[in-house]
Amino acid sequence: MIKKIQQFIPKDARVEFHDNSATFEVSTLEIKKVVSDLYANKNLSLKLITATDERTKKGYFKIWYIFGMPKENLFIIPFILLKNKTEFPSISLVIYEALNYERKIKTFFGLTSIGCHDKRPIILHENWPIGIFPLRKDYDWQKRPQIASGTYSFQKVKGEGIYEIPVGPIHAGIIEPGHFRFSVAGERIVLLEPRLGYTHKGSEKLFEVLTLNDKVKLSEKISGDSSFSHSLAFCQALEKLSDTIVPTRARYLRVIYAELERLANHFGDIGAIMMDTGFNFGGAGGTRLREMVMQINERITGSRFLRGVNIIGGLTKDIDDREKNKLFSELKNLSKDFSEVIGVALNSTSLLNRLKGTGILSAEIAKNHGVVGVAGKAVGIINDARVNFPYAAYDELLLDEIVTEQDGDVYARFLVRIKEAHASIKIMENALEKLPKGDINMQNLNIVFKKNTFAMGVVEGWRGEIAYFVTTDENGSISRVVPRDPSLINWAVLRDVGFDNIIPDFPLINKSFNLSYSGNDL
Repeated sequence: MIKKIQQFIPKDARVEFHDNSATFEVSTLEIKKVVSDLYANKNLSLKLITATDERTKKGYFKIWYIFGMPKENLFIIPFILLKNKTEFPSISLVIYEALNYERKIKTFFGLTSIGCHDKRPIILHENWPIGIFPLRKDYDWQKRPQIASGTYSFQKVKGEGIYEIPVGPIHAGIIEPGHFRFSVAGERIVLLEPRLGYTHKGSEKLFEVLTLNDKVKLSEKISGDSSFSHSLAFCQALEKLSDTIVPTRARYLRVIYAELERLANHFGDIGAIMMDTGFNFGGAGGTRLREMVMQINERITGSRFLRGVNIIGGLTKDIDDREKNKLFSELKNLSKDFSEVIGVALNSTSLLNRLKGTGILSAEIAKNHGVVGVAGKAVGIINDARVNFPYAAYDELLLDEIVTEQDGDVYARFLVRIKEAHASIKIMENALEKLPKGDINMQNLNIVFKKNTFAMGVVEGWRGEIAYFVTTDENGSISRVVPRDPSLINWAVLRDVGFDNIIPDFPLINKSFNLSYSGNDL
């Protein structure tokens, strides 16, 4: 590992190695130069930027800049220390996707990124009092702060004929709350600004105080439709921190469960996109196929959303030979049924007219924002954690090339989901054929975490890459858990995608992304 990372480390840096990660301190004066080089010249992907409050024992805040090396499953993590100060240089002008990370650090830690062009708070609303920062260690999580009455400044477009349309946060459908502020000229959208945070539940603070078992349960609730993938990313980080080796059978089963989750959600989204165009046959077909997968989940694990399945060191639910054969048969039927539905859909001129050319995301904007998952693949970005940061048994269950499209419109995102659904079935069939014998967990495991260290867990959820950053203290207790759902990244481009479309097309555009409010708000 040392040889592979030498090219990414400044010559005079003092490097510490933690499992598959290398970390080193950088001065605040040099941090912009160092991270810009890693991002622009070394082509590393930015996973997240976050902070830890280490004032009690060490007298400083620490800002972590976490980069990944695709194909190598390694992480390069420069950091800066803030001693007796609460300001640090913004890197958002050289790495645009850093913007919301810096805003979040400001909102939750009270650490200000100098040079950041958007100083508005994120997630916490104007009823949260100024000067109280809930992710500082000295914040009393059991004490309710006084309600404030601040204001939030939406961006404005001025000009003749411009008017605003506020939508939400409460919507007509049974969905989570989110506010969308449209500025329109005639029917055309000239500015769209999403406002989120309505489902904030203090998850990162809860991770500091819950028991270990409840921490795993909490990871399943970060974004409920991605329960298995979130808990898998968290458990993988904890397994690194405790040097826990997962049994081979469990690694294969984790692939099967993860792909069942992906398949159910892709079926649901494909149907919902068609339903939003009025193509009821396709909408009903997608809903029906999703329900079939959800019933498989419940039969195998006892949970439609695959909750209570992941644990540190493996799984709680196995698939016996009888269930294995039944699942094989069901996957073949699902594939045939799905192909028939899509065959009819792709011959519908009215459907394709609504999907093609609607909600175009350019490749340039996608790359600048670090867009992941379906939206990134729909503009040709070849990025999938199952290949770039292989986990579970994916490196033994070779994937075909990552499926991509080029046009970046609703139709391209629709096609990526269709291709990924077919690929998921093939991956599961391959995993079932090769499923080895053995245990599914480390029985009677005595979990002891390494002290003063950290680990990353990365998983390709059905929306895109999910990342967990976990740190421990001098006692080996978990001190910080940072979940990053793909929605935090992809919500930022919705305003660009909405531009120059008409209001009636926005529900369709929004559904083609289908981002998580809860996963963003934490």
